[in-house]
Amino acid sequence: MPFPDLYSKKDFFMDLLIKNCRILNLRPPGTAGGDVLIRDGAIRSAGGDVSVPESKNVKTIDAAGRLLIPGNVCAHNHFYSALARGMTAKLDPIYDFVTVLRNLWWKLDRSLDEETLALSGIVGCIEAIRAGTTAVVDHNASPSFIKGSLSLLGEGFQKTGLRGLLCYEVTDRGGDRERDEGVEENVSFIKGESGLLRGAVGAHAPFTLSDRTLSMLREAVRETSRGIHVHVSEDRYDLSHSHAEYGLAPVERLDKFGLLDAKSIIVHGVHLLEKEVRLLEERDCFLVHNPRSNMNNAVGYNPRLLSFKNLALGTDGIGSDMFEEMKLGCFKNRDGGGDAGPDDFLSILWNGNRLLERYFDAKFGRIEPGCEADLVLLDYPRPTPLNGKNAAGHFIYGMGSSAVRTVIVGGRVVYENGSFPFDVDDIYEKARKCAPDLWKRAERAEG
Repeated sequence: MPFPDLYSKKDFFMDLLIKNCRILNLRPPGTAGGDVLIRDGAIRSAGGDVSVPESKNVKTIDAAGRLLIPGNVCAHNHFYSALARGMTAKLDPIYDFVTVLRNLWWKLDRSLDEETLALSGIVGCIEAIRAGTTAVVDHNASPSFIKGSLSLLGEGFQKTGLRGLLCYEVTDRGGDRERDEGVEENVSFIKGESGLLRGAVGAHAPFTLSDRTLSMLREAVRETSRGIHVHVSEDRYDLSHSHAEYGLAPVERLDKFGLLDAKSIIVHGVHLLEKEVRLLEERDCFLVHNPRSNMNNAVGYNPRLLSFKNLALGTDGIGSDMFEEMKLGCFKNRDGGGDAGPDDFLSILWNGNRLLERYFDAKFGRIEPGCEADLVLLDYPRPTPLNGKNAAGHFIYGMGSSAVRTVIVGGRVVYENGSFPFDVDDIYEKARKCAPDLWKRAERAEG
C-alpha cells in the first residue's frame, strides 16, 4: 500500500536551533539550561546561548523552558500486531503460552497482506513518535507476504521519520519455502538499507528452528555482519523442548551454531538457566526485557535478569510507550520480590541507545556534541526540583507520554507541538476499515 509523501522539501533544514530549553541527560545524569544546535542530523553544541548567522538556512524552535531529553528506544516490538487491538475474531481457546501462539498470533500474522501490514506499520510508527519513542527495533512476521515486507514496513518508518532496526521472523512452522524466503528477506533488506533504517537477522524462537535453519541463519549473519534477533525462553516450553530434542539449553544451542555475539538481540529470557545468562554475558549479547508482555502472557518472572549488563527494554507489540513500560516494569519488580528501583530501570531504558550504537555506528543517548539528534521536548510541569540525581523518580512517578510535545529524529522535526505534518485521521480511518477483514481472515487461518 503506497503512502503519499508525508513531508515536503521545506521540512528539511541545514540547521535546527532549539532555544531556551532545559537539558536533561540521563547517563551520566545531569541538567543544564540553554540552547541546542543541530546540523546534518547530529548535535553540534548544547548548553549556553547559541546563535547562528542570519544568512544560514535554519529552523528555530523556542522551547520556552520545556524539558529536552534523549529520545526513548523500544528495543523489541512487533508492529505487525497493531491492528489486533480490540480483536473480536472467534478463535480457539487459549490455555497456555503455546496456544496463545497457535490460536492467536500465528493466525493473525498469516492473515496479513500488503495493505494490512503497511497500515499496521505506519500506525505503529505514529504511535511510537507520539509517545516520545524515536527508535524502534521491530521483529516482523507476515508469512503470506514475506518478500518485500521489510521494505514496505521501512516505508512507514521513512514517511513518518522514525528510526528503525528491522528484521523478518524466520521459522520452520510454514515449511522450507517460507523459511527460505524469510532468510532471503533479511539479507536483501540489509543489503539495501539506508538513512534511518538498519537490518538484523530475525528468527522466531529455538523451538521452531531446526538445525538446518540455524545453519542458514549463521550464514546470513556472516554474510551481512549483523546479529540475530530472536525470542528465547519466553516460556518454559522453549527450555524443555530444547533439552528433549537436542540435549542442550536454547542459548547453548544458538551458541553451537555461532549465533551469539555483540550484535545478537535475545528477547525475553524469562526461563534462562544461570549458565545461559553467563554465556550471553561472555558473548556480549543484548537481552531485552518486556515486562507488560510477560505479565499479559503469564509466562513467569525472573528478577535476577535485571542485573544483566546489556539489558534493554521492549514492549513485544504492546505499543511503544516506553514511559509506561518502564513504570510497570519497575512496579512488577517490586511486587515480584526484586530489589531493582527507578534508577535501575532508567538505566535499562537508556541501554537501548547502546544497542543502537552497535548497528548505526554513531553515538546515541546524550545531548552533547557528536551525538545523533534523536530528541524529545516535554511539557512537564514539575512540582519538585528535577536534576540528574532524581530524574529516575520523575520518570517513574511523574512523567508520561502525555507530556510529549515535539519529537526530533536524526535532526528532523517529525512531531511538533502535538501535531504531525500530515493527515493522521485518514490513515486511522483506513486502518479501522481494514481491521475487521483481517480479523475474519484470522478466524479461518491455520495456526
